[in-house]
Order: sequence, then C-alpha cells, then structure tokens
Amino acid sequence: MPAVDLELVLAVDVSSSMSLAELQVQRDGYVSAFRHPDLMRAIGSGARGAIALSYLEWAGPRHQRVVLPWTIIGSAEDARRFADALAAQPIMAEAGTSISGGLLAAAALLAKSQAVGERRVIDISGDGPNNAGQPVGPIRAMLTGSGVTINGLPVSLPHGSSNGFQSFARQYLALYYEHCVIGGPGAFVIGIDDLGMFEVAIRRKLLLEIVGQPARTRLASFARPATFDCSMPGTAPR
Repeated sequence: MPAVDLELVLAVDVSSSMSLAELQVQRDGYVSAFRHPDLMRAIGSGARGAIALSYLEWAGPRHQRVVLPWTIIGSAEDARRFADALAAQPIMAEAGTSISGGLLAAAALLAKSQAVGERRVIDISGDGPNNAGQPVGPIRAMLTGSGVTINGLPVSLPHGSSNGFQSFARQYLALYYEHCVIGGPGAFVIGIDDLGMFEVAIRRKLLLEIVGQPARTRLASFARPATFDCSMPGTAPR
C-alpha cells in the first residue's frame, strides 16, 4: 500500500438548488486548483510528497457519484492529469441536499482506499442544511471517532432575495456547518457567497488541508451551543 501524507475525499454538492452555471464554476474551481503550482508545492512539502485523492458528487439521499476514484498525486503531471480528467466529466445535478448521504459515501470511499495516510479528511461543500436522509450528527460522530477530519465549504450564493435575507441565510449556513457538520482535529469552515470567489476559496481550502494547517477564520469552536438545533433545517440559532 502506498504511504501518503493525506487521504482526501472531495465531497461536492451538485443539488439542483444551484444552477448549472454555478455548478460549472464550482467544478472549474477544483480543476483550476489542481493546475495551480501552489498546490504541487504544498504536496511536495509533505514528508512523503504525495496525497491520495478522490472526487465525489452528491445531492439527495440516493445520489452519490464517484466522479474520479482514488488517485495518488505525487507530481505536477499527476495533478494535471487529475485536473484534465475532472474537466472532462459531465456535471449531473439532482434534487435534494443530503449531507449525511454525502458523508456516508465519503466514508465508504475511505474504507476502500488502498493508501495509508498520516491524515484522513473529508472536504464537503453544500448550499444548504441537511434536508433529506439520515441526521448528520451520528455520522459525523462515527467519522470523527475514527480519526477523520471533516471540513466544510458552505455555498451561499444570491438568488434574488432581499439583501437582509441573503445576509441571514449566509450567516446561518456558515454557523450550521460549523456547529452541525464539521469536526475532528483542525476542522474548519471556509464559506463562499460570491460566484467569483470559488477558485480562490477552493484553492485556499485545499492548500490548508494538504499542509495540515487549520484556517485562521471560522475555526471549529467545539463549544456548540445547546440552542442550535441541528435537526431542524432552516431554523435560526437562538
């Protein structure tokens, strides 16, 4: 089994609440990240100079698709091949936002990994709270209990609502991810609220995960207030 610095599952939301244009920008952000020289420098800085990576898309409870299986990336050419393969894949949007289903599919991928990593991370994006399938809490507990870190990329793009509501929704989703989704050593949230932010935010998130450094903004506090009800999608914290 190859030894790597990191086993990373990119679990990417493709729910139909995002437009195809937004989904394409999201995909392009990942493609661009793996073509960027900073990413290869980060991978090369590790003790083993390689990571194992898989790309998963998810939506409702019955839609989880492994777009790219486990791939070892240890050179710039490996990263370019991964980016090119990802760019060539079709995007399939589906209804529903089952974060729990996405995490379960990511857990299954980790169980099948042939690599041995110093760290195991699930990087999950989403444009809303868990609204279908199993509750997130027990699945998060199972994963973090086995040493997996879950990082979050909440996506709050404007869709014609008032500025006040957009601000509330953006804040709520970031807090939901912080208190209800992420967990494990060094877990963090990096939110996106502008279509133009995808490329930079995704690259920053990947760099932090690869080098094993927590983000400096919106770190997991792990002091989750009892009044934040993770079982009620769309319910504001009190």
